Amino acid sequence: MSVLGIVPARGGSKGIPRKNLALLRGQPLIAWTLAAARAAGSLSRVIVSTDDDDIEAVAREGGTDVLRRPASLAMDDTPVLEVVQHVIRELERRERWRPEMVVLLQPTSPLRTARHVDAGVRLLGETGADSVVSVVEVPHQFHPLSVMLADRGLLVPFLAGRSTVSRRQDKPTLFGRNGPAVLVTRRDVLLGGSLYGRDIRPLIMAAEDSVDIDSVWDLELAAWCLARRDEVSSSG
Repeated sequence: MSVLGIVPARGGSKGIPRKNLALLRGQPLIAWTLAAARAAGSLSRVIVSTDDDDIEAVAREGGTDVLRRPASLAMDDTPVLEVVQHVIRELERRERWRPEMVVLLQPTSPLRTARHVDAGVRLLGETGADSVVSVVEVPHQFHPLSVMLADRGLLVPFLAGRSTVSRRQDKPTLFGRNGPAVLVTRRDVLLGGSLYGRDIRPLIMAAEDSVDIDSVWDLELAAWCLARRDEVSSSG
């Protein structure tokens, strides 16, 4: 089965300037995602979609192919679906290559590993779903049954007419997309105009693998998680 990994990485960003090139433990942020993609046995090939010379240089230095995207697809509000569709169509136009699945790997998820990528591809193949999206369990304090709104200086339940539930075990388990770190979708679904389709299956990831880089604090947290991962690995 042909599986294409796409790493979307434009040069601009708002929260952290040049975020995809921000250093994390001495390496550009995008390098962590490229390493995971190269190590994933399920990917037939990996393409970085970018508008930036420096990002292209990092990708090519590690042996990853690059497809330059037009400026119109590198805006703050450019939908990622359009970026993915551009890569798919360009590969078909230039090489007549049509992958059956596409794996979207956001460079802002440096703690995702090849193991997660392979698990997502395997789950899509086994279930026949339209897509597999990586998720993380929502902490109980951020559950809708716990969240409050500020209303004229008073706190009121977010869910109108529902009293807050304080005990963790009384709340149903909810999941949130963790970036997503891994999104595996069938090609026909993507070209049909959807990132997810209708049949969506969860790839549940641990919180310590789910840091999504949006601020300097997130970079520091990711560095700590990576250091802790190294400690656990070295201790056997």
